[in-house]
This record gives sequence, structure tokens and C-alpha cells, in this order.
Amino acid sequence: MEARPPTSPAGTPLVPPDVVVLAGSASQQLGRAMARYLGCELGASEVLRFSEGNLFVRVGENVRGRDVFIVQGTAFPANDNFMELLFWIDALRRASAASVTAIIPYFGYAKGDKKDEPRVSIRARVCADAIQAAGADRVVTLDLHAPQVQGFFTIPVDDLYSLPVLCDAIAAWGLENLVVVAPDAGAVKRVRLWATRLKAPIAIADKRRLDHSEAAEIVDLMGSVEGRTALIVDDFVISGGTLADCARVLVDRGASAVYAAVTHGLMPGKARETLDMSPIRRLLMTDSVETQPTELSDKVEVVSVGPLFGEAIRRIARRESISVLFD
Repeated sequence: MEARPPTSPAGTPLVPPDVVVLAGSASQQLGRAMARYLGCELGASEVLRFSEGNLFVRVGENVRGRDVFIVQGTAFPANDNFMELLFWIDALRRASAASVTAIIPYFGYAKGDKKDEPRVSIRARVCADAIQAAGADRVVTLDLHAPQVQGFFTIPVDDLYSLPVLCDAIAAWGLENLVVVAPDAGAVKRVRLWATRLKAPIAIADKRRLDHSEAAEIVDLMGSVEGRTALIVDDFVISGGTLADCARVLVDRGASAVYAAVTHGLMPGKARETLDMSPIRRLLMTDSVETQPTELSDKVEVVSVGPLFGEAIRRIARRESISVLFD
């Protein structure tokens, strides 16, 4: 479903007056996009960083007895932004907010969802416990890397899908003879949903990852891509190596052109150079991560999920079902 503002009188906010929308330092632009969709002002807030690295947050609105939605991503710098999220939740609780909903557009530690090696932490569970201990009543996030992370919480968690937003943007590109490609077996379920919406066949790359170096190797490709426009779909990109390797394999197998779409674009270090040197013509991603450490490549196109989150806020604030957003 594409999130569109419902019909309402001109100038009338889509949320009740007892709703406050705030944005942390990692999601100011997304917060403003959500507020525009809702027809309300973004609440006043302040973050100070002291010389020794400590953070100080202050809510600039009266939130007593009000339902508050605080949007704060957890990327670049991940740990600082996660701690800031906890401080916002705590500050709002101590200011007597009626409810606190944490909007986390990118939940960075979601990959740490299991103990798959000896003596390692289940990081996503630690983060979930911390968010609940700080006082959050609800979490709204986007395309969790591991959907089972929802089970680490005892409060409601809404894991929204970026698929409708990204697919609409892809459709606007007017690509013909399309094949949707999964960069690894774990992405097959997601890719089938994309293929159904775009009315295209799928192909699957066989990826092998040997360690935690963020490098992976494409060893095989299942499905025909010869003479087709290939669209690689994934939930996030970090180094860009997997996308670039997959794109080269697709070209070697006869793909006429290669594009890519991801929900979360994390582009540190040499990711821009890797993307620029790859056969990928264009990379589409959402604005879930806005604290990028380097300038994005000219190949990157960003679409906003502000309206998607805004519609989720509207429905939650008005005690309406948000299940329509998952259709």
C-alpha cells in the first residue's frame, strides 16, 4: 500500500492535538517528512554532546499526558545514536508522557539475533531489553534484517515494509524485461514478494561468507538472466561488495543491464568507490539512514519513507489498525 494522506479539511492535522512527534539527531530529516505528512509541527528537542563524549537530551515540549512518537535511527555513529534513543525514551517517561513509541527506521543490531558461535552476545536481544527498560510502550521499525527480533520484545513491535515505496519508484523507472535477483538464499522470500508486485521472474545468487569482514563471494547463479534487465533486491548494503560481485556475475551471465534496490543504505569507507566501479547503473534506497559518513554516489537515488511512518503514526494515534500497511 502506498501511504497517502487521508482526506481532511485544509490545514487540519491528521493526528489529535495530544500527539507529539519528536526527532533525535540521527533522524531530523525523516522526522520533518513525517510531520509534513501528518500536517503537524515537529516537536522541539535538543541534544548536547560534551567534550568527553557524554550525551544530554532535552525535550522542548510539554508532553505530560500526551502520546509521543520519537524517531531516532541507530547508524553512524551506531552506539551514540542508540544511547541517545534510550535517553529520549527515559526523558519522555520522566516528563509524564502518556505513552512513548520509538520509531527506529534502521535497527542496527538486528543482525545479532542468534548465538551462532561460542561466547558471543545476542546483541539484538540486549538492545530490545534496553529499549523496554528505558520505558518504551511500542516500537515501529522498517524491514528488520531478522524479523524474529520482534519476539525479543514483550511490547508491540511493528516491522513496516519498504517494498511498496521502493516498487513504486522502480515502476517509475520504466524498466522492461525485468528479472528480480536475490543476492543470497536468505533474501528469496523478500524477492518473491517483489517479483509478484513487479510481475517478473526471479533468479538467486549463491553467496558464501567466510568471516565477519563484511566481504562475501558469489559462487553460483540459479535462474536465467540472459537478455534481461536485472534488479538486485536486498534489505541493506554496507560495503557494496555483495551487490557489485552479484552485478558482475549477472553481466557475465548475459544480463543486459543491472539495477539494485535496498531498504537501508549504509555506505561507509570505500562503498562509494565500489558502487561507482560496479556494473550497477542505479541504486535505489530509502532515507532510513541519513547520517551518512561520506557523500553518496551519483548512482544512488533516495526515496522517503516519511509518509509510510507518518501513516503508521496516524493509525496508532487514532487507535486504528495498521495491518493495511502490511498488505
